[in-house]
Amino acid sequence: MGEFVAIDGHPTWVEDTGTGTPVLVLHGGFSNSDGLVEVFAPLAADYRVIAFDRRGHGRTADTDAPFHYADMTTETAGVLAHAGGEAAHIVGYSDGGIIALLLALARPDLVRSLVLIGTNYHYDGVVPGTFEDFGHDSDSFAFLQPGYAERSPDGGDHFAVVVAKGVAMLTTEPTLTTDDLARIPMPALVMAGDDDMVEPAHTQSLYESLPNGQLAVVPGASHVVPYEKPALVAQLVAEFLGSGGEVATMMPVRRA
Repeated sequence: MGEFVAIDGHPTWVEDTGTGTPVLVLHGGFSNSDGLVEVFAPLAADYRVIAFDRRGHGRTADTDAPFHYADMTTETAGVLAHAGGEAAHIVGYSDGGIIALLLALARPDLVRSLVLIGTNYHYDGVVPGTFEDFGHDSDSFAFLQPGYAERSPDGGDHFAVVVAKGVAMLTTEPTLTTDDLARIPMPALVMAGDDDMVEPAHTQSLYESLPNGQLAVVPGASHVVPYEKPALVAQLVAEFLGSGGEVATMMPVRRA
């Protein structure tokens, strides 16, 4: 069940289901937690699944402040503190994956493992021109705006403000380096569609730079792979979480 919780004084929509070790699900930009909650609903049989709508997304109202990943990371830590402060498996999609990386660096005490879906660690890892046509008349705007209008207390017209703030952030942040990634010791599953908006070489470098990384490239999928292949994505994530990050292969090369 979902409810509004005061996170740093701001009413924030949080959903909390199941029992056990917490799994925090972080949604992508310009969207909300509902879709990912549905994709990962099977995890609630074995885990406590927590999700929330970030400021300016879903049911959580916006403020006048610009969007920055650092603020979103602080907000995420606040949600985990409200949930009891126990370290969680972090399943982040798109922007949510970026926040997961930043949380692992800033608050490693809150992170058991990472699942990074369609995630870039630097803004130049996205295919050039991806956000150039994201204005009011674009297909992307038209696709996303109704879902925003249905949930947002700010009203459908405010989506243009959210998009402008989001694009400003996406084209200048994040700015992590491979040296930063090398400081993240937690088990990490990197996942992307084979036609993701994150450059394949960038996804590969994310995987190779994480000391305990695993890589899943899903065939016939795009940046919205959780919604194109929900059963497969949920299965891969469940297997990763169940393994505790342990890997045993018959012919190890990088892990030899």
